[in-house]
Formats: sequence, structure tokens, C-alpha cells
Amino acid sequence: MQMKGDPAIRAGLFHQERVNSPMDERIDEVLALIHELVTVHGVFHAKLHFSSSRATLWVGDDPFRYCLHGITDLADPNLCLAYPRQPYPTDASIPAEKVREVLKCFKDLRFMDETLYLRSGSLNIFNGMVGLTFSCDGSHYMPWDEFLDKNLGFWVGASNP
Repeated sequence: MQMKGDPAIRAGLFHQERVNSPMDERIDEVLALIHELVTVHGVFHAKLHFSSSRATLWVGDDPFRYCLHGITDLADPNLCLAYPRQPYPTDASIPAEKVREVLKCFKDLRFMDETLYLRSGSLNIFNGMVGLTFSCDGSHYMPWDEFLDKNLGFWVGASNP
């Protein structure tokens, strides 16, 4: 599902350029930590706000409240100590071994172009959905496997799905 965003933002798209955020500068560390939190520490939904260098995380033990973390937390591997170890859920729609691939694609989309880039990305291991918001303010929601089947050309309009 694709949802078009604010027309004013789309109209000014080519007058902007991505600026490196603190999360961009430490993206490999952050994505490794998110992978660990999702696959080992009970986080079932993670939304990464790349432009503002923060993340919202939902855990299975307390699904009605989310935790908000800034870049200082997200670049500190000790953050895992705040989330108890839990086995990966057997009823998750996204296989544990595919979480890293989804996160890698987030990185690829963040750096794919200086004008058209990923602003935020989310994954929910139970419903198997990936959510994306781009610099043009467009949003996409799709199953994880469909997401992994896309290439960068698809996102910039250079190739078919």
C-alpha cells in the first residue's frame, strides 16, 4: 500500500538534500543494536527515525507503551541490558534470520539518493509488515518478503517490481 503525503513537501522535493544525521554517522552500530533488541530482547515493533536520530520500540511484555530512545542510547550496546533476554517468538511472521536483511535495506534506502531517501522505517515481526516514509513524504506499507524482493531501482522509479 502506498500513501501519498503532503503535496507541499512533494512540491519542494528537488529543493532539498539529505543532511547526515547523528544516526547516519553511526548507522551500522544502531542497526546492529536494533537487530539484537528484536531477535534477542523481546522488541516486536521498531520504528527508526533516521532524520531525527531516534527510535520507538514496543516490547512484547508491555505492548501498550512504547520506549523512545535517542542516538545516545541507540549507539550504546548497554541499552540491551534494559530489555530482558527473551526467545524469538515462534509465531512471528518475519523469520529471525530475515530481520538483519530488512534493516540492511533500510540503510540502503537511507543512502540511495541525496534527494529521495528514507526518513523512517519500521518493522513489526508479528504482522510481518514494513513501513517506510520517504523524503517526498510518501509512505509505503508492505509485507517483509515483498519488501526484500524490491531493488533500489524500484524505489527511485528506474525498474519494475
